[in-house]
Amino acid sequence: MTSTVPASLTRSAEGSALQAVFLDMDGTLVDTEGFWWDAEVEVFADLGHDLDESWRDVVVGGPMTRSAGYLIEATGADISLLELTVLLNDRFEDRISRGVPLMPGAARLLAELAAHNVPTALVSASHRRIIDRVLASLGPQHFALSVAGDEVPRTKPHPDPYLIAAQGLGAEPARCAVVEDTATGVAAAEAAGCRVVAVPSVAPIAPADGRVVVRSLEEVDLVFLRSLITAMN
Repeated sequence: MTSTVPASLTRSAEGSALQAVFLDMDGTLVDTEGFWWDAEVEVFADLGHDLDESWRDVVVGGPMTRSAGYLIEATGADISLLELTVLLNDRFEDRISRGVPLMPGAARLLAELAAHNVPTALVSASHRRIIDRVLASLGPQHFALSVAGDEVPRTKPHPDPYLIAAQGLGAEPARCAVVEDTATGVAAAEAAGCRVVAVPSVAPIAPADGRVVVRSLEEVDLVFLRSLITAMN
């Protein structure tokens, strides 16, 4: 977990029902889910294997170890999980070094949260080296802290990343709103006890108790996020 702003700013929303906002990265704030799949296709092509398009929905949003492990098993590729992880991160990092496209509404939402001093964390299954690269495009000043997939005991779909983020900001999970784009991320946030906004990127996500599904991040603003917490109290 990396903190990027003074601790004095992490509880500035105190007094509001909404204590903090946690945002996923790939597919939520930045349009990079396709980058990951392209990297996986290219790396496995170099290894002499073709990936089936249907596997994309299986690996999207998952932790690197799960996605890479699944693809090794599915293809029978002769490579270790550690070796594949390094290759995938290298290929992905090369792609994002050419520029990271933001999702529609991402820049506006980050600016609004910052303008109202809402404690905000970036919570991703991606590794720290990748997160730090993307933060340069998102603006590290927008986040009180960031949590990477290789820095937690168990990453998504386990609740650990969101529980760590809440602890880091001194917030109650039930008074935190999470924005996610995959079922894996939604499961992690809900297991942590947070209120969830799902903005599906690759695979559909069904509405459920304590979860709202929207079509685009452009539908999400501070009033909307505060309403999620108020409605549950």
